[in-house]
Amino acid sequence: MKASSATELASRISRALISASNNTKPTRSWNPSLENLLHRLGFRDSLSPQLVAGVIDPFLLNHHSLALGFFNWASQQPSFSHTSLTYQSVLKSLSFSRQFNTIDALLKQVRTHRIWLDASVYRSVIASLIIGKKTHYAFLVFSEVRIEDIGHEICNSLLAALASDGYFDHAQKVFDEMTQRGLPLSTAGFGLFVWRLCGSGELSKILSVVDEVRRGGSEINGSVVALLIIHGLCKASRASEAFWVLDELRRRDCKPDFMAYRIVAEGFRCDGNVVDREKVLKMKRKLGVAPRSGDYREFILGLISERRISEAKELGEVIVSGNFPIEDDVLNVLIGSVSAIDPGSAMMFFKFMVGKARFPTLLTLSNLCRNLSKHSNSDELLEVFQVLSSGDYFKDLETYNVMVSFLCKAGMVKEAYGVLPEMKKKGISADLTIYNSLIEACCREDLLRPAKRLWDEMFANGCRGNLKTYNILIQKFSEVGPVDEALRLFQHMLGREVTPDAMTYTILLEGLCQEIKLQAALEVFDKCVEQDLMLAQSVLGTFILSLCKAGLYPAASGLLCRLSFNVAHSVSHVVLLKCLADAKEIPVAIEHIKWIRQASPSMLQTISNELASVSSSPTPEPISQLLQTI
Repeated sequence: MKASSATELASRISRALISASNNTKPTRSWNPSLENLLHRLGFRDSLSPQLVAGVIDPFLLNHHSLALGFFNWASQQPSFSHTSLTYQSVLKSLSFSRQFNTIDALLKQVRTHRIWLDASVYRSVIASLIIGKKTHYAFLVFSEVRIEDIGHEICNSLLAALASDGYFDHAQKVFDEMTQRGLPLSTAGFGLFVWRLCGSGELSKILSVVDEVRRGGSEINGSVVALLIIHGLCKASRASEAFWVLDELRRRDCKPDFMAYRIVAEGFRCDGNVVDREKVLKMKRKLGVAPRSGDYREFILGLISERRISEAKELGEVIVSGNFPIEDDVLNVLIGSVSAIDPGSAMMFFKFMVGKARFPTLLTLSNLCRNLSKHSNSDELLEVFQVLSSGDYFKDLETYNVMVSFLCKAGMVKEAYGVLPEMKKKGISADLTIYNSLIEACCREDLLRPAKRLWDEMFANGCRGNLKTYNILIQKFSEVGPVDEALRLFQHMLGREVTPDAMTYTILLEGLCQEIKLQAALEVFDKCVEQDLMLAQSVLGTFILSLCKAGLYPAASGLLCRLSFNVAHSVSHVVLLKCLADAKEIPVAIEHIKWIRQASPSMLQTISNELASVSSSPTPEPISQLLQTI
């Protein structure tokens, strides 16, 4: 087969799989129907490892379930055997989506069948495992491959990850092999390794690894490495050793900067050692150099890109606590990323930034507020709003939207509500997003009067409600009453040409059934049928359940009997019959079965099969009775 025609066939197969899988649940997942599709495409005579690999890479790389399903389907075809090409393509896809269990199973097959894989596949797998915090497994994969094939970039990432995650013995093995094979070490890889070594390693060992790296010619940043060594020693309560090693590091072209001297001075201060603290400060003035913020910027951003957030946080704290220079983009990244693991530390970075009359980006503010809300730090969230408000940060609708949204999510309705007058003073009109956030928060806290006032104010200001606005209020009035108010809102949305969705119908019908508003409920459902038959099908099952919960069994049966079969599928009838069986409403169930037999004998057989599969019913005897009736 020519290359162009092979590529065209691979593209056609992948398009067919992706298109068909859009209708699966969940979407883009493999299921048996896709196997039938592949058979219908009629390309099995052309099936080869090159074709399978060509379908997966590049077309299915971002659809791991389809890639693996196609890979497995191919293995079941007569006279087909997988090769390194097919394994490489599917492992690449699985690495992108971090399907670690499946990767492990495939690598076992590779070992068993002694299949050669390109080094790029191992690099991809190891990188994926490192990002997924499967550091130990990444080391095991690394151990199976020649280090020259892995390359220095992945090796440095693995070295940093092993040291960071506590696998120091494995990190030592990676370090030894890198230095023996002459692979260059990066500041991040060696820096994190020697930092963790300072926790318990002898000074002679620490200095020997520095010497080894210097002899190997690796281009590491000496001042950054010196800081990490000093910080690691002082954190391990080894301030005296850190003091001694300052000169040793300087001799090795790892010149300590002002931050390193300050760390030692702070270590002596904590120990109450005033004399040595003064010595360190004198040395700082005489021998220290100003820290280069650009070096630390590059290092911290590199740590965060490698998901080493804890180490980036610690280094950021060293810089900020000493009031040393740090760029805005670094602070923004620290605030946003550190807030996910340590909101208190993120708040420290935030206050430092604002204290310098600088402000976070909107993305940073969103990340900070989201993580404060997630950790239930409502006081800090309010503090963020107050600090930024006093600094005149909120100048447009976009910034106010972010803050109101998160205040509402944190349940701080009063504070969020109080933003509206402030916006008016600045001549900024609230938009629908802000009103929806406030109305939803009011409903969540059962503050219906304020929610109604916001509704009236919204329309008075020319801001028309959307589907979300109506659903919020319809849901609340359907739950707590009066349901007539929910029905009025439903009619209002129709008058405003706002199209209801499945949620609108489901919650309103449930509320009407609870208050035995049968006629109103039937009229609402008729409106749903009139709007969209597919929508009515999706709503019908829950409507039947709501009718049955309210004891309206004859009404539920009557509804299904008057609906056409393109709306009332067998599932809805099964739902009703199960409810009738559970409630021991056998006469109603039998009459309903008689109607189905007369109207559609084929559907009755389908219903019988589905009822027979029911094993979890609390009352199996009535189900058996219904089956006998059928």
